[in-house]
Amino acid sequence: MKHSLQAPFSEALPTQLYLRSTLMPDDAIFPAHTHSWGEFVYSYNGVVQVIVEEERYLVPPQYGIWVPPYKEHVGISRREILQSSLYVVNELCGALPDTPQALLVSPFMRSLLDHAREFSGDFRSEKHLRLLRVLLDELAETSRARILLPASKDAVVKKILYYLEQHPEDNRSVAELAQEADITERTLARKCRRDLGMPLTEWRNRLRVVKATAMIEEGKTVEKIAHKYGYSSASAFIAMFRKITGVTPGRYRER
Repeated sequence: MKHSLQAPFSEALPTQLYLRSTLMPDDAIFPAHTHSWGEFVYSYNGVVQVIVEEERYLVPPQYGIWVPPYKEHVGISRREILQSSLYVVNELCGALPDTPQALLVSPFMRSLLDHAREFSGDFRSEKHLRLLRVLLDELAETSRARILLPASKDAVVKKILYYLEQHPEDNRSVAELAQEADITERTLARKCRRDLGMPLTEWRNRLRVVKATAMIEEGKTVEKIAHKYGYSSASAFIAMFRKITGVTPGRYRER
């Protein structure tokens, strides 16, 4: 059963910048909600998924997701994680993207987040707000990406994506998956480009990263993970993982 969590504010923020940290339990969800301020979602020790207007964004620890004001979103975590949200009033969102984006979290930004999270004084104090303003400045300048796992409303593509979510280890070719779905490979490729913005093979790799991070956190070896998902070698899996997340599985485990 999912643990349904509630967003802390519904009408207004207590300050222009507010940092809130939450220990999300296994199988937790923040149901769909909208607010007039922006939100930067960061996970310290695992992958959280943020669904913004039907697009699923993946949040590994080297990235955070920026959700602009007035965008309906849902937060989902399959495993217990420590998550922080930086809430930003609308007036201060001008330097940040007006579309959802994955923002790279540098070691300096991670240090700012750690320090702000552990701050024990008055969250309205000038000292604390100055720290959050520095973090906001860094967010405005950091690298941006689109680490997402898009969905499709097409009946055939939707069925294939659902199957792959349940069987990420299935290493059949796109042609074989298309044949089973009773469409041509060319038609499936066209539908994926239209709805997902990427080939089905890339979508499957992103899905495997989400699944693999849970195995990494459980202490499984890279060799075992690579074998489970049908990669020819551990190095092939490492290359794929690094391409999508920006770090190796070993570095991810350290963090």
